[in-house]
Amino acid sequence: MITDPIKARDVLMRSIRTFFYERHYTEVETPIRLETPCLELHIDAEESGNHFLRTSPELFHKQLLAAGHERIFEIGKCFRHGERGPLHHPEYTMLEWYQANADYMDLLEETKALVSMVWKGASNHWKIWMVSDAFQEFAGWDPAGHYDEDRFDLDLVDKVEPAIKAVGGPVVLKDYPVEAAALSRKKADNPLVAERWELYIDGVEIANAYSELTDPVEQRARFEECALQRRALGKAVYPIDEHFIQALESMPPAGGIALGIDRFLMLMMGKTSLDHVLPFREKSGI
Repeated sequence: MITDPIKARDVLMRSIRTFFYERHYTEVETPIRLETPCLELHIDAEESGNHFLRTSPELFHKQLLAAGHERIFEIGKCFRHGERGPLHHPEYTMLEWYQANADYMDLLEETKALVSMVWKGASNHWKIWMVSDAFQEFAGWDPAGHYDEDRFDLDLVDKVEPAIKAVGGPVVLKDYPVEAAALSRKKADNPLVAERWELYIDGVEIANAYSELTDPVEQRARFEECALQRRALGKAVYPIDEHFIQALESMPPAGGIALGIDRFLMLMMGKTSLDHVLPFREKSGI
């Protein structure tokens, strides 16, 4: 086992790239400094002069899908204001990939294959929990159709995630209330929930996947609602990215996923804090 986090990261990065190259993905680079960060309720962007540092490359990736690129991935730095702790850092490395004419379950199978290839010691036994079932069992209520954001967030952290950690290994929390999946497509057979899943390994959340919403009218409405909620919370309200909204008109059905490289490396090395895998964490100045 490699104990040097610099060397371990190098091996991981090479393995990830090999995985996607073998599957005929195109590696892309998208802007880090931008005028319009994605509107998400609890994610705040770092200011950079009169611009912002990206919280995700998602909006650019979807524009590339709309332009005809069918399989793309990117490994790059992302930033979130005010996030610091054992599992959070304001500057982090994200792996994000998208596949046209796929959905969130196709991406789940691909994620299983990726984890199996790059982490030989990972468990091959993946458990899938429906969000509604998990909340009914561990929190006593079903958030689908009865969504309460504060209650949902508290019960997720205090009741559901501890149960996931107790099980151990890979656990997928699947089919979120539509209110908790702003960029995700609703399920055709149950519009109360969206086609979103999150992957936990040993209780640590490391990946978030969607069947992507491609309806520009609905996406604009969701952004506008998010803006109202952010304003009510006293948060900065970012403008809607009109290039992204326009691109949705020609974007094919697609699945997309974001995976936190730093957390993944931390788990692979058997560590409990990002401090052990981020060698310049004290010098970032963020």
